[in-house]
Amino acid sequence: MPKTSGVSTAISQISSTLPSPAFGTELRCWRTLRRVSQLELANRAGTTQRHLSFMEQGRSHPGRPIVLRLAESLRLTLRERNALLFSAGYAPAYEETSYDAPAMAPVREALERVIEGHLPYPALVLRRPGRVIAANRAFSVFLEGCSPELLAPPINLLRIMLHPDGVAPRVANLAQWGRHVIDNLRLLAMQSPDRNLNALVDELAGYVPDAPVDQTYLGFAVPMRLSVREGELRLMTALTAFATAVDVTVAESVLESFLPADAETAEILAERDRQAAERGEPRLLAGL
Repeated sequence: MPKTSGVSTAISQISSTLPSPAFGTELRCWRTLRRVSQLELANRAGTTQRHLSFMEQGRSHPGRPIVLRLAESLRLTLRERNALLFSAGYAPAYEETSYDAPAMAPVREALERVIEGHLPYPALVLRRPGRVIAANRAFSVFLEGCSPELLAPPINLLRIMLHPDGVAPRVANLAQWGRHVIDNLRLLAMQSPDRNLNALVDELAGYVPDAPVDQTYLGFAVPMRLSVREGELRLMTALTAFATAVDVTVAESVLESFLPADAETAEILAERDRQAAERGEPRLLAGL
């Protein structure tokens, strides 16, 4: 459940008689972005169209519960819900706990067990939109030949993959595969506008060559074709996220795994991991 505090209660009591022009503007922007009418949003949030209209115009100050219901109805992220609460004069409802905090130990341990279980295939934990938090040793296949500047913490997976000093020169189908990555990022930026994310998308898009407009892939996914010393890896990507998170850090964390798209890839990765185990390399990479 969302958490409240004495501070948020005091803010609520003080601001309950004041109009909320900032909140009204934010609410209208989100409703427009989601392409939802006032009537539809009012029905979703359990209020009236008249009340919603008054809130958007700043003629009615919203209570904390209705702000949360509107945020949920608009499918805002936890970070965006906190921002909407703030615009209405309320304290955040969702904490943002540091990934290294003691309270996050159960989450860290669970995620680390999962990515270890993905060996011999690469898997890592990301903080959206691409910051690497943890990775198993198979992920090192992507770090070979990367510029030291790209590997300085915090590492951004997307920049490593698409930068010309990173993995990009070893990706045989960079134009096709990279465009899928950029398109997915642009979709995320449309759903959750963010200045930093937009800047990252613009940067990464400049690294990816244009793909022929008639180029298609007839399989069930577009694999990444990565050149390694043993041959070529064909890798598919799978993403896993927490469905019921009530902490911003947990909600923005995602597990990304790279799965073999053919038997040869599976064999190469299995042999690489067998050799890494013989060398005594830890199952998780350090220093990320």
